[in-house]
Amino acid sequence: MNRQGYLKVLLAIAVFSFKPLVFAAEVGSAMPPCLVSPLGETQTEDLQRYKGQVLYVDFWASWCGPCAKSFPFLNEMHQQFKDQGLQIVGVNLDEHVDDAKAFLVKYPARFTVVADVSKQCAQDFDVKAMPSSYLIDRKGIVHHIHLGFRPGEAGELRVLVEKLLSDKASGL
Repeated sequence: MNRQGYLKVLLAIAVFSFKPLVFAAEVGSAMPPCLVSPLGETQTEDLQRYKGQVLYVDFWASWCGPCAKSFPFLNEMHQQFKDQGLQIVGVNLDEHVDDAKAFLVKYPARFTVVADVSKQCAQDFDVKAMPSSYLIDRKGIVHHIHLGFRPGEAGELRVLVEKLLSDKASGL
């Protein structure tokens, strides 16, 4: 192969192996940027606005059976820890807002519920299952990622939340 052919092969390898910049959330990394909207509305807000609080971000969808089981737990945690600095945000990934609204009639949320209309937030968080939950400290660092939900896991999740809420080192 001549030099020009060799350079073409290297260029092809570089082009096809290029991976765009992705902010995938990992334990120990900063929370990725995330613009969400109140259900059925067009204005956006950035989840970065909750910096300074312990943040529990829960990606869910109306068709997700485990999501229905997680909502009572999330409501309970919200009620118990909201005054200590816990902010729970349920990020809906349904294609149609009416599906999310029907779900919320059956399983009301007493915590903040928003939509990820563009699905960019789910992509940046690297959501792999429903529900996918991310526990983020007051500085915006991801401390725990939890995929799925089984009621028996609630105790472990509660302990992790309590630890971050009481951890003075995670304060600003």
